[in-house]
Amino acid sequence: MVSIKPSIHWRFFQIFIFTWAVILAPFVGVSAENEKKAPPKPLTTNNLDIPIEELEYRLHPLTKDDLSVEADGWLQVLKKHGEELSHTQIAVLKAKEDEKAQLLEKVTKLEEQKIVLADRLKAVIEELRSKGGKVDDYDAYLKAISGVDVKISDASATWTVIAGWLKSSEGGLRWLKNISLFLVVLLFSWILAVLLSKAAKKAVAGIQGASELLKDFIVNIVRKLIFIVGFVVALSMLEINIGPMLAAIGAAGFIIGFALQGTLSNFAAGIMILIYRPYDVGDLVEVGGTLGKVTAMTVVSTTLMTVDNQKIVVPNNMIWGDKITNVTGTDKRRVDMIFGIGYSDDIAKAQKILEEIVITHKAVLKDPEPVVKVHELADSSVNFVVRPWVKTENYWDVYWDITRAVKERFDAEGVSIPFPQRDVHMHQIATT
Repeated sequence: MVSIKPSIHWRFFQIFIFTWAVILAPFVGVSAENEKKAPPKPLTTNNLDIPIEELEYRLHPLTKDDLSVEADGWLQVLKKHGEELSHTQIAVLKAKEDEKAQLLEKVTKLEEQKIVLADRLKAVIEELRSKGGKVDDYDAYLKAISGVDVKISDASATWTVIAGWLKSSEGGLRWLKNISLFLVVLLFSWILAVLLSKAAKKAVAGIQGASELLKDFIVNIVRKLIFIVGFVVALSMLEINIGPMLAAIGAAGFIIGFALQGTLSNFAAGIMILIYRPYDVGDLVEVGGTLGKVTAMTVVSTTLMTVDNQKIVVPNNMIWGDKITNVTGTDKRRVDMIFGIGYSDDIAKAQKILEEIVITHKAVLKDPEPVVKVHELADSSVNFVVRPWVKTENYWDVYWDITRAVKERFDAEGVSIPFPQRDVHMHQIATT
């Protein structure tokens, strides 16, 4: 049997073909795969009149990449519609008077359909925005094509376009509905805020131990918060996207809060004052180095009326960070007075006079009992302390009455009221 052996040249040829097949195989596979793989198609553009609510439900489970495909699909739909609208508008410019009316009517319908398609694209864009997609180009396109083009050079055409827009369900009628809803929601929010603030006022009135400042604060917060929430909801009735607005408000709030640290400090101090209520409206207090009657308070400042009728506004952080003296914080006060007699005067007689003056005063309380005692032996006098207890509102009347009565009785009874004295001794120095 004869064996046939391949030649060396044939083997080299086989090795050469095999090597190139291995090198080119991945590229051939990728190319074939790319040819087989079709570009993704949007899923929601089959029905151009799909309700917004249904569209939003269909978009919700999609990923960012899926939503980009949907956005591109609706963008192409809107672009084609815009091309048709542009061609029709061009035809209006060239049309004769008898044909222009029909074309303008078609323009109105196309404008209405454009708004419908733009609403669908907006829904896709908002969902894409919420999932981190880039939407700047889509926003710019929508902004560029929004509105109705009016050419004032042709008065009749202009009026036809405007009248058509006003009568359109997606134009004037739609905005009439939106503005009506805005006003209704705003009015309802105001009424609700008033009613709830009254309910809150009745509710806090029954809180035992709560200050008037805290009650007023709660009522004001309820009223303003309800109205602000209602105002934001009312803005959404005007088809204003409140999401970016709220985000902008949050960012602005951070910047403003950083810039107004002192004001925020006053706000925090005001909240602490409202909670712990060291004083209330109508109290006579000494705060921030100022003595006065509290007439009003906000979360950032307290307004005082001094005893000489000056109106002073004190920041709350100065109050909370310092000593607070509430003069009228209790219903009873002790009047502390000191009266001196001469060293040659009768101590028992003086004490009896002082006790009679204090006990017979109608505003002095029996309980706690007033105190009249010899207090100290001073440089020029023997001093008595006189400490009667009175109602807080009678403090100064008792102080002034007793001071006058002591002077008159001491003069009548021959008891001296000494004044500071100093003896000066003269010494003569002998000279030689």
